[in-house]
Amino acid sequence: MVFAETADYGLLSPAWAGTRAAALTSDQALLQAMLDVELEWLRVLASAGLIKEGVPDAVAPACQASRYDIADLAARAQGGGNPVIPLLADLRAIVREEAPDAAGPIHRAATSQDILDSALMLMASRALETILADAYRAQAALAGLAREHADTLSVARTLTQHSLPSTFGLKAAQWLHGIGQATAALEAAAAALPLQWGGASGTMAALTTAAEGSTSTPLELSADLASRLGLADPVAPWQTNRLPVTALGGALADLLAAAGKVSNDVLLLSRPEIGEVSEPREAGRGGSSAMPQKQNPVLSVLIRSAALAAPGYTAMLQAAAGAADDERPGGSWHVEWQALRQLLRLAGGAAVKLAELSAGLQVHTGAVARNLTAAGPLVVSEKVMARVAPLLDDGTPGQGKKLVQELVARSLAGEDFPALLRDAVPAQALSDADIADLLNPANYIGQSSALIERIISAYPGRKNA
Repeated sequence: MVFAETADYGLLSPAWAGTRAAALTSDQALLQAMLDVELEWLRVLASAGLIKEGVPDAVAPACQASRYDIADLAARAQGGGNPVIPLLADLRAIVREEAPDAAGPIHRAATSQDILDSALMLMASRALETILADAYRAQAALAGLAREHADTLSVARTLTQHSLPSTFGLKAAQWLHGIGQATAALEAAAAALPLQWGGASGTMAALTTAAEGSTSTPLELSADLASRLGLADPVAPWQTNRLPVTALGGALADLLAAAGKVSNDVLLLSRPEIGEVSEPREAGRGGSSAMPQKQNPVLSVLIRSAALAAPGYTAMLQAAAGAADDERPGGSWHVEWQALRQLLRLAGGAAVKLAELSAGLQVHTGAVARNLTAAGPLVVSEKVMARVAPLLDDGTPGQGKKLVQELVARSLAGEDFPALLRDAVPAQALSDADIADLLNPANYIGQSSALIERIISAYPGRKNA
């Protein structure tokens, strides 16, 4: 075998290399899924009395991916444009040698696209189990982080600049909000993964002929296969309606986008000059080949790289769906395979890293407080404008707002803002205690606590993972 020489272990793809999702989407995993579809179809036929009862058990020993030379199959797939054709040749050859009477029914009334599309959905279903499990772990960790820091005052940033007071807990809750929404969409996509079973042109003609004399209709037989594989029974074959693929790809891309948002924030906040968070440390991770003092936020770097790669693959799936032609797509079908697998791998790699990042993220409350203090009293200028402008109005439209804006400008130039307020507003209208209360950032965080609890309640993370 030459498989080891040609296999893609992810040497240039550290975002997913070595993860459980990578193993579940490997060439061997896909090959096993194709064999599983072929074997379960034989069981459906046997159960319906259309083939001898002992055929599936006779074929089962040959349905082990480890028995096949994957590199050789890949090379031979060029002859027919897909890997099912050479696989069937090898499967039948093995069965003819080991159980000659069982070889005939293999692949009866099926076509290559039935096997490959169904196998891709089966492979996706298996990979999604681990992706969703990691997403639930991330949700649980983010919920804990949000509650722990519900009262940790921080400065919010808009368009890269200090804006208003907030809490670190609300930031974590908003991370949870994105991950929770994306996970819910991915759950729905996983539940809807359909069997593809339409025969050569989607009419189920060969199956209709094969089912003659059976008490089961062709549609009942395909429904039985879907049930055995744990896939959804579709309304009709979908060989040129590629929306099941785009739906799955879109859900995976959404999870990657939500994870990318978390990683972007962590990368920003972990800069030494900001220093509000640090990634969890682990021996051998985050170091530099040249600078021993560095501790790089590698988890976030890799999550971000996965999020940046996702839109390209999603666009490939959408383009392929839009270019599907006739009753079986030519070329556009083929381009889907790798794009879908890459999205599964990227989402799997990002989800497991996000779970670790969320569970181990260190929040440096001293730095959070320092940065809020550095924002100064103008961090509540929105509140000041609402409260003070009416006190400075002289009847001229907009005069109060104009005067407050002038005070803000003078403060930005270096003057003391509380003193400017004290000089501008009569004491009977705004006492010193009122000014202190007005400028206290803790008094201007709106519904932060309520929003945190609403978000956490909306996304329980499979009962907190």
